[in-house]
Amino acid sequence: MAHIPDGLLSAPVLIGGGFLAAGGVALGLRRLDERMIPRTALLAAAFFAGSLVAVPVGPSSVHLLLAGLMGVMLGPATFLAVLVALLLQALLFGFGGLTTLGVNTVNIALPGVLCGMALGPVIRSTPRASLRFAAGAAAGALAVLGTGGMVALSLWLSSSDFAPAARVVIATYLPLALVEAFVTGAVVSFLARVQPEALRPVTS
Repeated sequence: MAHIPDGLLSAPVLIGGGFLAAGGVALGLRRLDERMIPRTALLAAAFFAGSLVAVPVGPSSVHLLLAGLMGVMLGPATFLAVLVALLLQALLFGFGGLTTLGVNTVNIALPGVLCGMALGPVIRSTPRASLRFAAGAAAGALAVLGTGGMVALSLWLSSSDFAPAARVVIATYLPLALVEAFVTGAVVSFLARVQPEALRPVTS
């Protein structure tokens, strides 16, 4: 599960995650145009709702992240959407934690932003529907795998005792990657037909 609770991570990991999250949020705010605010709020709400539904997978559980989709549609503003949603989940439902808010934000948002940077231009420019779907699917799957890897790395860096749990985390994210691949590919394909401008982050 991407929501690492309080009390598991070491102080250096928490501090490093906090600084990285602050940098990502600052970049997102600097790039945010007022026309992007409704879209950012909508995707934050979708992530908030989707990630509340956890599906058991082996000894762990997974939930929708939508990070790849947010990366394509929001760019760096993904950090803002994820931070707000995680903060509300921690305060309202006890998901994750407050001390791990920075680490959790980075683990979810950073892979999505990187996938959006790498595959967003292909999604927006190609005239081929099949290539657009494939690029969207790749963004969704790679963002999930990136999050799984970063969660595992956060645990391992905190204590080598978490190494077995880190391997389990990576394994449980494989089926989620397939689901997110289909969801992201289908959404970007639909938006490209009905509202292609929604796939282009607007920056000030």
